[in-house]
Amino acid sequence: MSTPTLEKQDQAPEPADATAAHTITVTFRIRRFNPEVAAESYWEDFQLDIDPKERVLDGLHKIKWDHDGTLTFRRSCAHGICGSDAMRINGRNRLACKTLIKDINPEKPITVEAIKGLTVLKDLVVDMDPFFQAYRDVMPFLITTGNEPTRERLQTAEDRERFDDTTKCILCAACTSSCPVFWNDGQYFGPAAIVNAHRFIFDSRDEGGEQRLEILNDRDGVWRCRTTFNCTDACPRGIEVTKAIQEVKRALITRRF
Repeated sequence: MSTPTLEKQDQAPEPADATAAHTITVTFRIRRFNPEVAAESYWEDFQLDIDPKERVLDGLHKIKWDHDGTLTFRRSCAHGICGSDAMRINGRNRLACKTLIKDINPEKPITVEAIKGLTVLKDLVVDMDPFFQAYRDVMPFLITTGNEPTRERLQTAEDRERFDDTTKCILCAACTSSCPVFWNDGQYFGPAAIVNAHRFIFDSRDEGGEQRLEILNDRDGVWRCRTTFNCTDACPRGIEVTKAIQEVKRALITRRF
């Protein structure tokens, strides 16, 4: 008995303009700044035909590659891990690589500008040195005493859970540059530095908690927080930043961590 076979059905070729049928015309309104040309920034519009399911980062690529090669912005992995493409999109801090065009009302101009509170070097690129200096100041590494261990430092699942949320930080500066206290005074450590201090203060294997708490007890430390929740809203990783800051404040008062 022969096995029945299915005849291969001829498929009609997809129209050449099928991709174009899924595109819409979007206006990108970008805040430009080039200190070698002018002392003031200005807004410049670009019109793109783009699939609304693409990301804002894709739109910036199209502008740079097809319209204006001088457009300057940071990006690396393009998958929400490196944190290098944080910028203000429609007035909110976001990662350009995680923001879909369809989710931000493409019927109106999409505004894109550099994050606030840090010096703009060119277009969407800011000077991150003060941000990373605050990060380094809180000693974001494991501190222990005594001899080097001969086996792994063990930790229970419950102990690990205590600081799990703050291990998610990708140092994108979205939280710090959304903080009104940081806007007004760049000396404030900022939410990201406090989050990374929290990650080690509450690590049961670490012995440098007291040192970090004293650093954050400074006039530019954790007490400058006004609990506006901007940082929590801005975090692309969903970290409960404001909660972490409050836990550090409580540890400073009780010395229990």
